[in-house]
This record gives sequence, C-alpha cells and structure tokens, in this order.
Amino acid sequence: MTSRQTGLHDIVVGIDPGRDWHTALAWAADEALRRRLPLRLVLAVPPQHDTHHVDDTPGQTALRQAGSDRLGQACNWVRDRHPEVSVTGDLLSGFPAPVLGRAARDARMIVLGSRHLSRTAEFFSAGSLVVPVTAQADCPVVVVGDAEHISQQPPYVVAGIDGSASATGALAFAFDEADLRGAALRVVCVWQPPLVMLDDEEVALQAQRTLLSEATAGLSEKYPDVHVTHEVLTGHPVEELARAAEHALAVVVGRRGRGGYTGMRIGSVVHGLLHRAHCPVITVPTG
Repeated sequence: MTSRQTGLHDIVVGIDPGRDWHTALAWAADEALRRRLPLRLVLAVPPQHDTHHVDDTPGQTALRQAGSDRLGQACNWVRDRHPEVSVTGDLLSGFPAPVLGRAARDARMIVLGSRHLSRTAEFFSAGSLVVPVTAQADCPVVVVGDAEHISQQPPYVVAGIDGSASATGALAFAFDEADLRGAALRVVCVWQPPLVMLDDEEVALQAQRTLLSEATAGLSEKYPDVHVTHEVLTGHPVEELARAAEHALAVVVGRRGRGGYTGMRIGSVVHGLLHRAHCPVITVPTG
C-alpha cells in the first residue's frame, strides 16, 4: 500500500495505561486505514523517582511491565479491527508530554484521548496531556473525547477559519479529511460584534463572506468532490463552532488564530473547543 500523503510517516497514538484508550485508538486505526499509513502506539513510562536511598527499581520494573502489557493489548486490538493496518508499539522512558512531542516530529498526526473534557479544573491541570502536546507538536493533533458522540447523516466536517495563517493550514487539512471520508465540509467564520461598532454591521458580515469565498476557492478546485457550504455566524467563536460541530465527524481549526499574540502556542478558541466540543477536535499548526 502507498501512503495518501507521501513524505509523511505514520499516525502516532498516545496510550495512557491508566485510562480507557479504545475510543481514541479506534479513531486513529480507522484513519490509518483510510490514509494507508502505519500506526505507531506510544506509551511513556515516567523516570524513576529520587527516593533518597530507597531502591525504586522493583516499582519501575512493574510499571514497565504493566505498560508493555497494555501496549501489547492495544496493538492486538488494532490488528483484530484492521488486519491490513501496520501497527507497532513503543515503550519509551520519560514524561508523557515531551515523549509524545518527540515521537510526533515526523508523524502525519498525533491522536490523544481525553475523558475529562467536561471538567475544566482537571482538564487544564498540569497532569493533562492534551494542552502541552497540542501546544508543542509540529503536526496536527487530534483529541478524541466523547465515546458517545453521534455524527449526523449525511456526514460532514466543520472547519473554523478567521483569515490567519494557521487557519489556512486548517482549511487545507479539513478539505483533505472531508474528501477522504466522502463527507461534506461546512466552512464557518464567526463574527463577534465589538462593544462599539465603528462600521455598519452588514459591511462587517460581507467582509466575512468574502473571506470565506476567497479562502475556499482554490481548494474547491483541488477537491471537486467535496460539497462545501459557507456560513457566517454571529456570536462567541467557541460557542458557535461547538454548536456547528455538534454532530460533525470532526471540527478542524488552526492552532493560533488572529487574536493571539506572537508567543502563544494555542489560541483561546482552541482552548475552548477542547473543553466544549463533543466531536473530535483537530488542531493544525501554522505551515
């Protein structure tokens, strides 16, 4: 089999030995089959603690054995689901976020699961992998959070754009994903009215419509089989995008939009969608 995207290696999946990995792994395995890419499962074992003269070797050995067992179970699960997908498992030493970031350097994408998306305090804690991996990865990051999410028929993908360079990459990814799945694509631009209107509202809305038309023109020619709709919504970007993607196969956004300052790795819309959206959230870095 040849890869749909030449020059890109594999799909990386982060396996957490303490949580249910089936939902995220199912998404990744199905995606690997569609894209004809190998699947690489990564499980990180944190380094040995400094226990001040107490030998932690037995505990570390037990952790590695448990991780190896869980990794083997996950690989076998993928082989049962899709025998034609090449799958490997890597048990690596180190803290999970940097380990996964390094593993994804040459990946087509990295897929993570999160079962705590509805609990803000826990989701944004230092223990969560989602935010640090999303911030640092050089490839698209897919966060699969809701096992009970039901997509609508006919299927569709949502792309949120705002005219930023990051949104341009997200839109290209969304077109490819929709084409791959035989799905429609809803390209959404959300206009949030300012506290003080300096221009006529209709002028502002027309500017957003123009942005949508110009952004999609070339990609519509590249992907003629993808049915595309343009939507300008009014309100808060997170709320409107989450609502638009309620029954979507996925929502795709740039990692940092026009409102972010230069040092930001993740924009506020991404933060909000990771917490609010029920469908998989795909964030795409600039370039």
